[in-house]
Amino acid sequence: MLLEILTQANGVSGNEKEVRDIIFKEVKQYADEIKIDKIGNLIVHKKGIKESKNKVLFAAHMDEVGLIVTDIDELGFVKFTTVGGIDKRVLVSKTVIIGKNKVPGVIGAKPIHLQKNNERDNTIPLENLYIDIGADNKSEAEQLIEIGDYIAFNTKYEEFGDGNIKAKALDDRVGCSILIDLIKDENIEYDFYAVFTVMEEVGLVGAGPAAYSINPDISVILEGTVCYEMPELDSHLVPTKLGHGPVISLVDRHSLYDYELREIAVNTAMKNNIPYQYRKTSSGGNDAGEIQVSRSGSKTLAISLATRYIHSTSSIINKDDYYNTVLLIKHLVPILCEGEKNDRF
Repeated sequence: MLLEILTQANGVSGNEKEVRDIIFKEVKQYADEIKIDKIGNLIVHKKGIKESKNKVLFAAHMDEVGLIVTDIDELGFVKFTTVGGIDKRVLVSKTVIIGKNKVPGVIGAKPIHLQKNNERDNTIPLENLYIDIGADNKSEAEQLIEIGDYIAFNTKYEEFGDGNIKAKALDDRVGCSILIDLIKDENIEYDFYAVFTVMEEVGLVGAGPAAYSINPDISVILEGTVCYEMPELDSHLVPTKLGHGPVISLVDRHSLYDYELREIAVNTAMKNNIPYQYRKTSSGGNDAGEIQVSRSGSKTLAISLATRYIHSTSSIINKDDYYNTVLLIKHLVPILCEGEKNDRF
Protein backbone atom coordinates (compact mmCIF):
# COMPACT_ATOMS: atom_id res chain seq x y z
CA MET A 1 0.00 0.00 0.00
CA LEU A 2 1.34 3.42 -0.97
CA LEU A 3 0.37 4.81 2.43
CA GLU A 4 2.85 2.44 4.08
CA ILE A 5 5.69 3.72 1.88
CA LEU A 6 4.76 7.33 2.63
CA THR A 7 4.53 6.90 6.39
CA GLN A 8 7.80 4.97 6.61
CA ALA A 9 9.57 7.87 4.89
CA ASN A 10 10.91 10.65 7.11
CA GLY A 11 9.83 14.22 6.46
CA VAL A 12 10.01 16.40 9.55
CA SER A 13 9.02 20.00 8.75
CA GLY A 14 11.72 21.67 6.68
CA ASN A 15 13.18 18.32 5.63
CA GLU A 16 10.52 16.91 3.32
CA LYS A 17 12.80 15.77 0.46
CA GLU A 18 12.49 12.02 1.11
CA VAL A 19 8.69 12.25 1.00
CA ARG A 20 8.69 14.63 -1.96
CA ASP A 21 10.92 12.28 -3.98
CA ILE A 22 8.46 9.42 -3.46
CA ILE A 23 5.51 11.57 -4.50
CA PHE A 24 7.34 12.96 -7.54
CA LYS A 25 8.14 9.45 -8.75
CA GLU A 26 4.53 8.34 -8.27
CA VAL A 27 2.86 11.24 -10.13
CA LYS A 28 5.32 12.41 -12.79
CA GLN A 29 3.91 10.29 -15.61
CA TYR A 30 0.36 11.45 -14.85
CA ALA A 31 1.08 15.18 -14.57
CA ASP A 32 0.91 17.65 -17.46
CA GLU A 33 2.97 20.15 -15.49
CA ILE A 34 5.01 19.49 -12.37
CA LYS A 35 7.42 21.71 -10.49
CA ILE A 36 9.09 22.22 -7.15
CA ASP A 37 9.06 25.83 -5.97
CA LYS A 38 11.74 27.71 -4.03
CA ILE A 39 10.68 26.44 -0.61
CA GLY A 40 10.00 22.84 -1.63
CA ASN A 41 6.28 22.66 -2.43
CA LEU A 42 5.51 20.10 -5.13
CA ILE A 43 2.95 21.61 -7.53
CA VAL A 44 1.12 19.46 -10.08
CA HIS A 45 -1.26 20.52 -12.85
CA LYS A 46 -3.31 17.75 -14.42
CA LYS A 47 -5.20 18.74 -17.54
CA GLY A 48 -8.47 17.07 -18.44
CA ILE A 49 -10.41 16.63 -21.64
CA LYS A 50 -12.96 19.11 -20.27
CA GLU A 51 -12.11 22.67 -19.31
CA SER A 52 -12.91 23.60 -15.72
CA LYS A 53 -15.01 26.71 -15.14
CA ASN A 54 -13.44 27.04 -11.69
CA LYS A 55 -9.75 26.71 -10.99
CA VAL A 56 -9.74 24.00 -8.33
CA LEU A 57 -6.85 23.19 -6.03
CA PHE A 58 -6.40 20.13 -3.82
CA ALA A 59 -3.73 20.41 -1.11
CA ALA A 60 -2.03 18.03 1.34
CA HIS A 61 1.07 18.66 3.41
CA MET A 62 4.14 16.43 3.24
CA ASP A 63 5.72 17.28 6.58
CA GLU A 64 5.37 15.60 9.95
CA VAL A 65 6.05 16.63 13.53
CA GLY A 66 9.41 15.54 14.90
CA LEU A 67 12.57 16.70 16.64
CA ILE A 68 15.88 18.40 15.84
CA VAL A 69 19.35 18.03 17.41
CA THR A 70 20.42 21.05 19.49
CA ASP A 71 23.48 19.70 21.33
CA ILE A 72 25.68 16.68 22.02
CA ASP A 73 27.00 16.38 25.57
CA GLU A 74 30.37 15.05 26.73
CA LEU A 75 28.94 11.57 27.34
CA GLY A 76 27.66 11.36 23.77
CA PHE A 77 23.99 11.89 24.61
CA VAL A 78 21.95 13.95 22.16
CA LYS A 79 19.88 16.93 23.27
CA PHE A 80 16.96 18.06 21.14
CA THR A 81 13.91 20.25 20.79
CA THR A 82 10.56 19.70 19.10
CA VAL A 83 9.57 20.63 15.54
CA GLY A 84 5.81 21.16 15.48
CA GLY A 85 3.31 20.50 18.24
CA ILE A 86 4.17 17.25 20.03
CA ASP A 87 2.72 15.92 23.26
CA LYS A 88 5.93 15.71 25.28
CA ARG A 89 4.41 13.14 27.62
CA VAL A 90 4.75 10.43 24.96
CA LEU A 91 8.44 10.88 24.20
CA VAL A 92 10.20 8.84 26.89
CA SER A 93 11.59 5.46 25.66
CA LYS A 94 10.47 5.99 22.04
CA THR A 95 12.84 4.96 19.25
CA VAL A 96 13.96 7.50 16.66
CA ILE A 97 16.02 7.90 13.50
CA ILE A 98 18.52 10.79 13.32
CA GLY A 99 19.91 12.65 10.33
CA LYS A 100 20.90 11.67 6.81
CA ASN A 101 22.83 8.66 8.16
CA LYS A 102 19.60 7.40 9.77
CA VAL A 103 21.28 6.77 13.11
CA PRO A 104 18.97 4.85 15.47
CA GLY A 105 18.42 6.08 19.01
CA VAL A 106 16.20 5.84 22.08
CA ILE A 107 14.78 8.83 23.96
CA GLY A 108 15.89 8.45 27.57
CA ALA A 109 15.39 10.05 30.99
CA LYS A 110 16.26 9.44 34.61
CA PRO A 111 14.98 5.96 35.64
CA ILE A 112 11.81 6.01 37.69
CA HIS A 113 13.72 4.28 40.54
CA LEU A 114 15.85 7.42 40.95
CA GLN A 115 13.07 9.97 40.58
CA LYS A 116 11.75 11.90 43.56
CA ASN A 117 8.02 11.85 44.31
CA ASN A 118 7.38 15.24 42.70
CA GLU A 119 9.23 14.13 39.56
CA ARG A 120 7.10 11.01 39.18
CA ASP A 121 3.89 13.04 39.29
CA ASN A 122 4.84 15.49 36.55
CA THR A 123 5.71 15.36 32.87
CA ILE A 124 9.47 15.23 32.44
CA PRO A 125 10.66 18.59 31.04
CA LEU A 126 12.11 18.49 27.54
CA GLU A 127 15.47 19.72 28.81
CA ASN A 128 15.74 16.61 31.00
CA LEU A 129 15.33 14.23 28.07
CA TYR A 130 18.10 13.03 25.78
CA ILE A 131 18.65 10.53 22.98
CA ASP A 132 20.97 7.59 23.51
CA ILE A 133 22.63 6.54 20.22
CA GLY A 134 25.05 4.10 21.87
CA ALA A 135 28.05 6.44 21.67
CA ASP A 136 30.64 6.36 24.46
CA ASN A 137 31.50 10.05 24.25
CA LYS A 138 30.92 13.30 22.36
CA SER A 139 33.62 12.66 19.77
CA GLU A 140 32.16 9.31 18.84
CA ALA A 141 28.65 10.75 18.59
CA GLU A 142 29.86 13.62 16.38
CA GLN A 143 31.13 11.11 13.84
CA LEU A 144 27.52 10.00 13.33
CA ILE A 145 25.37 13.09 13.80
CA GLU A 146 25.61 16.87 14.09
CA ILE A 147 23.68 19.79 15.50
CA GLY A 148 20.75 20.61 13.22
CA ASP A 149 20.09 17.02 12.17
CA TYR A 150 16.40 16.18 11.96
CA ILE A 151 14.97 13.42 14.14
CA ALA A 152 11.99 11.30 13.07
CA PHE A 153 10.08 8.74 15.07
CA ASN A 154 10.87 5.13 14.19
CA THR A 155 7.38 3.63 14.05
CA LYS A 156 6.47 0.53 12.06
CA TYR A 157 3.42 0.62 9.81
CA GLU A 158 0.93 -2.06 10.89
CA GLU A 159 -2.63 -3.06 10.06
CA PHE A 160 -4.62 -4.41 12.98
CA GLY A 161 -8.07 -4.77 14.51
CA ASP A 162 -11.16 -4.15 12.42
CA GLY A 163 -9.54 -2.49 9.40
CA ASN A 164 -7.29 -0.10 11.31
CA ILE A 165 -3.84 1.21 10.41
CA LYS A 166 -1.16 2.26 12.90
CA ALA A 167 1.78 4.39 11.74
CA LYS A 168 3.62 7.64 12.27
CA ALA A 169 2.92 10.77 10.19
CA LEU A 170 -0.62 9.80 9.18
CA ASP A 171 -1.08 13.55 9.55
CA ASP A 172 -0.81 14.18 6.67
CA ARG A 173 0.49 11.28 4.59
CA VAL A 174 -3.15 10.15 4.34
CA GLY A 175 -3.88 13.38 2.48
CA CYS A 176 -0.80 12.90 0.27
CA SER A 177 -1.81 9.33 -0.56
CA ILE A 178 -5.38 10.35 -1.47
CA LEU A 179 -4.09 13.18 -3.64
CA ILE A 180 -1.70 10.85 -5.46
CA ASP A 181 -4.63 8.52 -6.12
CA LEU A 182 -6.62 11.44 -7.51
CA ILE A 183 -3.80 12.44 -9.87
CA LYS A 184 -3.44 8.88 -11.15
CA ASP A 185 -7.14 8.46 -11.88
CA GLU A 186 -7.53 8.62 -15.67
CA ASN A 187 -11.33 8.78 -15.39
CA ILE A 188 -11.28 12.33 -14.02
CA GLU A 189 -12.10 14.56 -16.99
CA TYR A 190 -11.43 18.03 -15.60
CA ASP A 191 -8.38 20.21 -15.05
CA PHE A 192 -7.24 20.56 -11.46
CA TYR A 193 -4.18 21.51 -9.46
CA ALA A 194 -2.58 19.45 -6.71
CA VAL A 195 -0.13 20.84 -4.19
CA PHE A 196 1.94 18.87 -1.70
CA THR A 197 3.01 21.54 0.75
CA VAL A 198 5.96 21.92 3.12
CA MET A 199 6.19 23.08 6.74
CA GLU A 200 2.48 23.02 7.58
CA GLU A 201 3.24 21.86 11.11
CA VAL A 202 5.33 24.93 11.94
CA GLY A 203 2.95 27.65 10.77
CA LEU A 204 1.39 26.75 7.40
CA VAL A 205 4.55 28.01 5.70
CA GLY A 206 4.26 26.39 2.27
CA ALA A 207 0.54 26.85 1.63
CA GLY A 208 0.51 30.62 1.09
CA PRO A 209 3.20 30.78 -1.62
CA ALA A 210 1.72 27.74 -3.40
CA ALA A 211 -1.78 29.21 -3.45
CA TYR A 212 -0.43 32.59 -4.54
CA SER A 213 1.20 31.04 -7.59
CA ILE A 214 -1.99 29.18 -8.60
CA ASN A 215 -4.66 31.68 -7.46
CA PRO A 216 -7.45 29.06 -7.17
CA ASP A 217 -11.17 29.82 -7.05
CA ILE A 218 -11.86 26.78 -4.87
CA SER A 219 -9.47 24.87 -2.62
CA VAL A 220 -9.96 21.51 -0.91
CA ILE A 221 -7.57 20.61 1.89
CA LEU A 222 -7.03 16.89 2.53
CA GLU A 223 -5.94 16.18 6.09
CA GLY A 224 -5.65 13.85 9.02
CA THR A 225 -7.56 15.42 11.91
CA VAL A 226 -8.00 14.97 15.63
CA CYS A 227 -10.10 12.01 16.82
CA TYR A 228 -11.15 11.32 20.40
CA GLU A 229 -14.05 9.07 21.36
CA MET A 230 -13.53 8.47 25.06
CA PRO A 231 -16.65 7.97 27.23
CA GLU A 232 -16.01 10.85 29.63
CA LEU A 233 -16.65 13.45 26.91
CA ASP A 234 -20.08 14.86 26.06
CA SER A 235 -21.02 14.13 22.44
CA HIS A 236 -20.59 17.74 21.32
CA LEU A 237 -16.98 17.65 22.57
CA VAL A 238 -16.06 14.54 20.56
CA PRO A 239 -14.43 16.00 17.44
CA THR A 240 -14.57 12.90 15.20
CA LYS A 241 -14.97 9.13 15.43
CA LEU A 242 -12.95 6.39 13.78
CA GLY A 243 -14.87 4.45 11.15
CA HIS A 244 -17.64 7.04 10.72
CA GLY A 245 -16.54 8.31 7.32
CA PRO A 246 -14.83 11.39 5.87
CA VAL A 247 -14.70 14.41 8.15
CA ILE A 248 -16.09 17.75 6.96
CA SER A 249 -14.77 20.72 8.93
CA LEU A 250 -16.93 23.62 10.10
CA VAL A 251 -14.41 25.98 11.66
CA ASP A 252 -10.95 25.85 13.23
CA ARG A 253 -8.40 28.22 14.71
CA HIS A 254 -7.39 29.58 11.29
CA SER A 255 -10.37 29.12 8.98
CA LEU A 256 -14.13 29.39 8.64
CA TYR A 257 -15.00 26.99 5.84
CA ASP A 258 -17.28 27.98 2.99
CA TYR A 259 -20.90 27.13 3.77
CA GLU A 260 -21.91 26.30 0.20
CA LEU A 261 -18.91 24.02 -0.33
CA ARG A 262 -19.72 22.18 2.89
CA GLU A 263 -23.31 21.77 1.73
CA ILE A 264 -22.14 20.40 -1.63
CA ALA A 265 -19.84 17.90 0.12
CA VAL A 266 -22.62 16.70 2.42
CA ASN A 267 -25.16 16.40 -0.42
CA THR A 268 -22.64 14.51 -2.55
CA ALA A 269 -21.91 12.08 0.27
CA MET A 270 -25.61 11.47 0.89
CA LYS A 271 -26.40 11.02 -2.82
CA ASN A 272 -23.66 8.39 -3.16
CA ASN A 273 -24.33 6.61 0.16
CA ILE A 274 -20.95 7.64 1.55
CA PRO A 275 -20.88 7.95 5.36
CA TYR A 276 -19.64 11.31 6.61
CA GLN A 277 -19.23 13.25 9.83
CA TYR A 278 -18.59 16.81 10.95
CA ARG A 279 -15.52 17.97 12.83
CA LYS A 280 -17.27 19.39 15.88
CA THR A 281 -14.44 21.20 17.64
CA SER A 282 -12.58 24.33 16.52
CA SER A 283 -9.06 23.65 17.80
CA GLY A 284 -6.04 23.37 15.52
CA GLY A 285 -5.88 24.36 11.89
CA ASN A 286 -4.48 23.43 8.50
CA ASP A 287 -3.24 24.90 5.21
CA ALA A 288 -6.65 26.44 4.53
CA GLY A 289 -5.67 29.22 6.92
CA GLU A 290 -3.17 30.57 4.37
CA ILE A 291 -4.82 29.41 1.15
CA GLN A 292 -8.12 31.08 2.04
CA VAL A 293 -6.55 34.56 2.19
CA SER A 294 -3.95 34.26 -0.57
CA ARG A 295 -4.14 36.92 -3.31
CA SER A 296 -7.83 37.61 -4.02
CA GLY A 297 -8.91 34.75 -1.76
CA SER A 298 -10.16 31.20 -2.31
CA LYS A 299 -13.27 29.42 -1.11
CA THR A 300 -12.06 26.56 1.07
CA LEU A 301 -13.29 23.14 2.14
CA ALA A 302 -11.45 20.71 4.43
CA ILE A 303 -12.10 16.98 4.16
CA SER A 304 -10.12 14.88 6.60
CA LEU A 305 -9.66 11.43 8.09
CA ALA A 306 -10.28 10.89 11.78
CA THR A 307 -6.85 10.16 13.28
CA ARG A 308 -6.40 8.90 16.84
CA TYR A 309 -3.31 9.99 18.82
CA ILE A 310 -2.42 12.66 16.27
CA HIS A 311 0.92 14.50 16.70
CA SER A 312 2.43 11.59 18.60
CA THR A 313 4.82 8.77 17.76
CA SER A 314 1.99 6.48 16.61
CA SER A 315 -1.45 7.34 15.29
CA ILE A 316 -4.39 5.32 13.96
CA ILE A 317 -6.83 5.60 11.06
CA ASN A 318 -9.51 3.31 9.66
CA LYS A 319 -9.20 1.87 6.13
CA ASP A 320 -12.91 2.29 5.39
CA ASP A 321 -12.59 5.99 6.23
CA TYR A 322 -9.68 6.18 3.80
CA TYR A 323 -11.50 4.55 0.89
CA ASN A 324 -14.70 6.52 1.54
CA THR A 325 -12.72 9.75 1.53
CA VAL A 326 -11.15 8.83 -1.82
CA LEU A 327 -14.63 8.08 -3.16
CA LEU A 328 -16.09 11.38 -1.92
CA ILE A 329 -13.23 13.44 -3.36
CA LYS A 330 -13.58 11.83 -6.78
CA HIS A 331 -17.30 12.53 -6.83
CA LEU A 332 -16.66 16.15 -5.88
CA VAL A 333 -14.15 16.92 -8.65
CA PRO A 334 -16.63 17.39 -11.54
CA ILE A 335 -19.13 19.24 -9.32
CA LEU A 336 -16.53 21.77 -8.16
CA CYS A 337 -14.97 22.16 -11.59
CA GLU A 338 -18.25 22.55 -13.48
CA GLY A 339 -19.82 25.17 -11.22
CA GLU A 340 -20.29 28.67 -12.58
CA LYS A 341 -17.71 30.98 -11.02
CA ASN A 342 -19.25 33.43 -8.52
CA ASP A 343 -22.72 32.05 -9.28
CA ARG A 344 -23.34 28.57 -8.02
CA PHE A 345 -20.60 28.96 -5.40
